Amino acid sequence: MKRYPTVLTIAGSDSGGGAGIQADIKAISATGSYAASAITAVTVQNTLGVEAVHPVPVEFISGQIRSVLSDIGADAVKIGMLHGVDVIRAVRSSLEPFKITNMVLDPVMVSTSGHRLIEENAIQTLTQELIPMARVITPNIPEAEVLSGEKISSQKEFERIAGKLSCGGTVSVLMKAGHLDDADVADLFYNAEKDTFLELHSKRVDTANTHGTGCTLSSAIASYLAQGYSLDDAVKAAKEYITRALVSGAEYSVGHGHGPVNHFFKLN
Repeated sequence: MKRYPTVLTIAGSDSGGGAGIQADIKAISATGSYAASAITAVTVQNTLGVEAVHPVPVEFISGQIRSVLSDIGADAVKIGMLHGVDVIRAVRSSLEPFKITNMVLDPVMVSTSGHRLIEENAIQTLTQELIPMARVITPNIPEAEVLSGEKISSQKEFERIAGKLSCGGTVSVLMKAGHLDDADVADLFYNAEKDTFLELHSKRVDTANTHGTGCTLSSAIASYLAQGYSLDDAVKAAKEYITRALVSGAEYSVGHGHGPVNHFFKLN
């Protein structure tokens, strides 16, 4: 029997469907893998913003992870919204027995609309206890500033900050440039396994439909890693995917705020 390349996504639910678990499942499916999920929180949100966050009990989060991994397994794990210390520790302890090697961690801290999605005291726990387990982390500029404790004003600082966030050169870091104003969106990928840097260029897309871009990109990386892509090739393929999803989604209208990207542009 054939077997699907499988990704377990551990993240919060977005009732608007543009980010979180919903975006993860779309991106993983659209890039050719099978998506399983463990939901960490339920949010009340739409394209205009997040109105409320309801945490899932930690024993249910752990139960979801163990249930999926003990039966279906996973070739990669993507981690998104983890709102508190107990959740972070529960995820870490639930994953440890399964020896996951392809872990992609998107350090979700603030929503596109500016709603804080992680407790202040959880940031240190995330940095010290979970990020070192990851193969790749994918911070945007505000997240990288929080994790590094430094202000980032240009792409010239990416290489130094990536090195600082790499846990002593053991975790690869994708520094995302979307929050800068440059017409050329030049992300920088530090491959810790080869100690090399890779620039990933794309033209800025003029669109308000940017909700869930970080979730989508990190999920695509996990999907390609699950399929056996090398680290550099997985990141390059995921960058191409999110760029095409942004371009295709720019011509659609969903809601009255930040709409989603077009995850299934290949079907249109």
